[in-house]
Amino acid sequence: AAGTIQPAKVVIMGAGVAGLNAIATAKRLGAVVEVSDVRPAVKEQVASLGGRFIEVDLGEAGEGEGGYARELTPEQLEKQKAVVRERVVAADVVITTALVPGRPAPRLITADMVEEMRPGAVIVDMAVEQGGNCELSELNKTVVKHGVTIIGRSDLPASMPLDASLMYARNLQTLLLHLYKDGAIHFDFEDEITDGALLTHEGEIRHKPTAELVGA
Repeated sequence: AAGTIQPAKVVIMGAGVAGLNAIATAKRLGAVVEVSDVRPAVKEQVASLGGRFIEVDLGEAGEGEGGYARELTPEQLEKQKAVVRERVVAADVVITTALVPGRPAPRLITADMVEEMRPGAVIVDMAVEQGGNCELSELNKTVVKHGVTIIGRSDLPASMPLDASLMYARNLQTLLLHLYKDGAIHFDFEDEITDGALLTHEGEIRHKPTAELVGA
């Protein structure tokens, strides 16, 4: 109809905590949101927030220990890039949050993808501190490449200190209440939250990535 404006197209890569919040915010602002994640298990969460899940057949699940994404093989990574490419080049906003614990961030947006994007589009690379999901991201800089603004700030929480502090405090409180039962701290190693949060116990390094780094 006359006078209407087409909704913005937003592509979000990674449906973890940051990605899910980005979906909810973009939908509230009226955007059409598509989401890419290597873990099929998050499809339902994406749909519950109004996002469209981008299906990628990787041949096997991209989920590792603790529900986090695992590192993809080069072939799987190329397959993911091929599927999301057409969405990225047509997007108004791309928000990347894809991380693999203990590994560099996967490179999902190449320079030639950015070159094909529409002028005025924006990429927010939230994985820039771990190497970045976008090839053209620069740490702690906002740059314009081929008419596309690429935000590579690693200090986004610091730019909103009050909200960041409240969220951190709430998460920490929730963790402590989870551990504190019947008047004492209990470590249930069968519980994935407790086991994933515990680095050492009684002289033993329980966190596998930490143990690998120190050679334990």
